[in-house]
Amino acid sequence: MSVHRPLPRADLPIDTTALARNLIGKIVVRTLPEGIASGRIVETEAYIVGDAAGHAYRGMTQRNRSLFLEHGRVYVYIAYGTSNMLNVSSEAPGIGAGVLIRALEPLEGIPIMQVNRGTERLQDLARGPGRLTAALRIDRSLDGLDLCRKGPLWLAYDNHETGEIGQSTRIGISQDTDRLLRFYLRGNRFVSGSRALNK
Repeated sequence: MSVHRPLPRADLPIDTTALARNLIGKIVVRTLPEGIASGRIVETEAYIVGDAAGHAYRGMTQRNRSLFLEHGRVYVYIAYGTSNMLNVSSEAPGIGAGVLIRALEPLEGIPIMQVNRGTERLQDLARGPGRLTAALRIDRSLDGLDLCRKGPLWLAYDNHETGEIGQSTRIGISQDTDRLLRFYLRGNRFVSGSRALNK
């Protein structure tokens, strides 16, 4: 059973960029039939209000409605037809924006993640947004879930010292590409992206 303390909504900034930075070092906890699997967030990207690269840019739809809920809710979408992406809603209710969780440092339930990913290589279990959702078995069934209370998927505090947070442009987008809205834990081997981005 996980001993982590849930992250209250009151401790999450109601601001997309601030939340993307704030989530570095926090824990994603996944409750599965086999047990608890968790990882420390080491990389995020902010998709702010009015961001042409964000899913909320053209307004609320059936698909993206979770981005318009209170901050701290799950938004899961499928990228490239194959990979689930884990996002956290980040603004006041009715305002669409979110933070993409890009990479985790595996903590608990590593054997579960290895089976889910089909690899034993620790560094590759959750390094990248599609890998981490596969490792934790996150899919659209969790969309809209409250991350601020214990359940199938939730956010928790970590007693670990966070370290230095770096900032860069985002990865794999074609619009608003020059914004420095990607945050990562400097020197952490579980961060994705090129060496040039992770200075």
